[in-house]
Amino acid sequence: MNHVNDRILLVEDDEKLGDQIARHLAEQGFEVTWRKDGDAALQEDPEDYRLVVLDLMLPGTYGMDVLKSYRRTHDVPVLILSARNETTDKVRALELGADDYLTKPFWPEELVARVQARLRRPVLQRSDRIRVGRLELRESAREVAVDGEPVSLTRVEFDLLLALARRPGVAVERAWLADHVLDPERTGTERTLDVHVSRLRKKLGPCGPLVRTVWSIGYRLDTEGSNA
Repeated sequence: MNHVNDRILLVEDDEKLGDQIARHLAEQGFEVTWRKDGDAALQEDPEDYRLVVLDLMLPGTYGMDVLKSYRRTHDVPVLILSARNETTDKVRALELGADDYLTKPFWPEELVARVQARLRRPVLQRSDRIRVGRLELRESAREVAVDGEPVSLTRVEFDLLLALARRPGVAVERAWLADHVLDPERTGTERTLDVHVSRLRKKLGPCGPLVRTVWSIGYRLDTEGSNA
């Protein structure tokens, strides 16, 4: 099985173990980026990788918090490494969106086998058509409809709605939205983002209230049931 185009992000602070893991993955044809603390992991864009191997006990940002940050906006598979083998830790990691949990110590060959098994599974592709209650988006056509009626949105408004619709019910940070949605050639700020949100709500009519402000964090797109 050829993995030469598979990029993996390894986040592990133990020099010896990290070197072993990186070497074994590279021998199987994976392209490995190794980061040694949680803060550095947060600087990476998960969309650049097929899979993340993430230690929990990291310098800087704690591994669980790195996982939570990734899961706000991304679906990249995450395999957790940890010396903690308590059931509560495993359950917490899986609840936060981890795909696998490997307890230390382990053989690097076992980790490679789990990575290969995970990547052999069919990738859960985001559907081109996203439905959230009465709201429907078609990503490839860049079309939005409310109750079947088309809604005309600007590029920024569509990208903003799409970012929220990909993870309904999850708060997405304002800073992330400003960085990934606003036009980089203009001096867009989080205040500018708020203006776009206000316009988007008006254009969505009865679905406008679904775009909720999450104070001190950002915005989320609620389902119809939470808009009572």
